[in-house]
Amino acid sequence: MTTVLEPDQAVPARGVLGAGFRGATLGIVLVVTLLAFESMSVGTVMPAVADDLDGLSLYAWGFSATLITSLLSTVLAGGWVDRSGPSRPFAIGLGTFVAGLVIAGAAPSMWLFVAGRAVQGLGTGVAMVAMYVVIARVYPEELRSRVFAALSAAWVLPSLIGPAVGGVVAEHIGWRWVFLGLVPLVVPPTLLLVPALRGIRPADAAPATPGSRYLAAVAVAAGAGILLYGLDGSGWTMVPAALAGLAGLAFGLPRLVPAGTLRLRRGLPSVILVRGLLSGAFFGADVFIPLALTRLHHFSAAQAGIVLTVGGLGWSAASQVQGRSERPREFYAVLGAVLVTAGIVLATIALQFSGWLAAPAWIIGGAGMGFSIGSLSVLLLDLSAEDEQGVNSSALQIADTLGSSLVVGVAGALVTGFGAARLDAGLAVAGALFAAIAAFGVIAALRLEVRT
Repeated sequence: MTTVLEPDQAVPARGVLGAGFRGATLGIVLVVTLLAFESMSVGTVMPAVADDLDGLSLYAWGFSATLITSLLSTVLAGGWVDRSGPSRPFAIGLGTFVAGLVIAGAAPSMWLFVAGRAVQGLGTGVAMVAMYVVIARVYPEELRSRVFAALSAAWVLPSLIGPAVGGVVAEHIGWRWVFLGLVPLVVPPTLLLVPALRGIRPADAAPATPGSRYLAAVAVAAGAGILLYGLDGSGWTMVPAALAGLAGLAFGLPRLVPAGTLRLRRGLPSVILVRGLLSGAFFGADVFIPLALTRLHHFSAAQAGIVLTVGGLGWSAASQVQGRSERPREFYAVLGAVLVTAGIVLATIALQFSGWLAAPAWIIGGAGMGFSIGSLSVLLLDLSAEDEQGVNSSALQIADTLGSSLVVGVAGALVTGFGAARLDAGLAVAGALFAAIAAFGVIAALRLEVRT
């Protein structure tokens, strides 16, 4: 596979911070750092948001809305980035993300907060697809695993201080500033990436995105939203809404992912499926751990953030190991899936007895994601033709966002169904769901190797 650089930009690979790569690497790392701060902080402050805006019934929607709209924009961005290059989509994506931060930070009600989170998702989906294509077009194959390791390293500082800072800000200044305070951080990475983005031309002969793909994207996003609405509802409308949502997913999803993804076909289809399963299981647990800590074990927001912090550190450390290793990427994908499953099981059990016992369990879960996510990203690019990098990166992001949104939404319906009086039982059932999904991810990971 070749990069798509102009002739005067081609440089020998000296490392991700070598001549020709330094600005792009620093810019990409800063973008991921920004998104990581937002991700780590939101999980910590969501209980405070729900209390302040009287929105516990919409707790899961604070996460699911972002993921569903991200799914829609991810699909729309795939063909757009392939045809026009990543520069304009990346800038528009970051601008939309900032608008969402402002809406969520200023929201006077939980519904408007959820709307702001939805706008954030629109921007994140576009920006992430563009970023994957930047990596594919700027860096040679031998540097890509190091780039993804650097992206995981970008989670180190947010993992160390993001949850704690988010908790402290929520307690002493107000949760709104967790969102509004991130807005100025968009400027530095944008400026650093401008030279690299200008040098990337569109891929030759990138096919136009068929209208059926857009229709499928709308069907999947609408289906996911309707399904989750049905699961949260009550009375006679619950069943038809859930069935309509499933119909939308059944129509659209096969048209948005590589053929054979839902049948565990070896190679690229299984890469996509494993990514969706592990993301859904891990981030589902990650969303509800702070709720369990604050409601069952009476942790403060800052204390709950510490537990999420150690998971992020495990992720970053494991990613560095896999990024520098010569072992096959398939090995680390399987290892990661096993560790994610083990971490979820141990954390679910620990939360029934002690909040602090969840911390070492979540190191294991985070390490599993560190081993698997970067390896799956490298496999995706290695298995993608140049003119399909944007579409396949889009499919990977679809798996991430759809897996996470559906799992979080279903778990939220389970927890809500048990009610506040039986929150411990609801969270235990949700944990069992996350563990079962991760275990299926182990089975799918065994299908990654392409037989010749």
